[in-house]
Amino acid sequence: MVLCIGPESSGKSLLLKKIQNPDYVDNTTTSVPTVGTDIQNLRIGEKLYTIREVGGTLAPLWPKYFVDVGKVMYVVDVSNLCQISAAGVLLYTVLVHPLLQKARFLLVLTKMDCSYRQMRNEALLMLQMKRLQSEIRQKISIVEASAINGLGRDDIIKWITC
Repeated sequence: MVLCIGPESSGKSLLLKKIQNPDYVDNTTTSVPTVGTDIQNLRIGEKLYTIREVGGTLAPLWPKYFVDVGKVMYVVDVSNLCQISAAGVLLYTVLVHPLLQKARFLLVLTKMDCSYRQMRNEALLMLQMKRLQSEIRQKISIVEASAINGLGRDDIIKWITC
């Protein structure tokens, strides 16, 4: 099971829709906040992968969904500077949870199409990724993504499948 979490309005739903179908999302696509959970199945070849998205409003309840999770996709909107610090605090609490000590993590920096090039470095700095990676057991893979133009889609699928 892959768990997809992140702060409110970070772009989880559209990103998952883009992963399932590259033609589904375009400049006219809209989304509503996920108030609860959503389960999506991703078929790649003969294999079926289950992805559970848990809305950002449910952050206090995220630990209820950590049982039997092998992979965590943590989605952060890099175009929203105000959200990045709060996203970092949530990420730290997820990483130290006992049920996720053996889980693989993917940090997805979304909405790269809405931000300027240096934003990736600023986001990683605000999240204190260098310090964090030296203090935790889990290895965190990082992918830049956009649900609109498909940036990072192939990298995310590769991470899910391996």
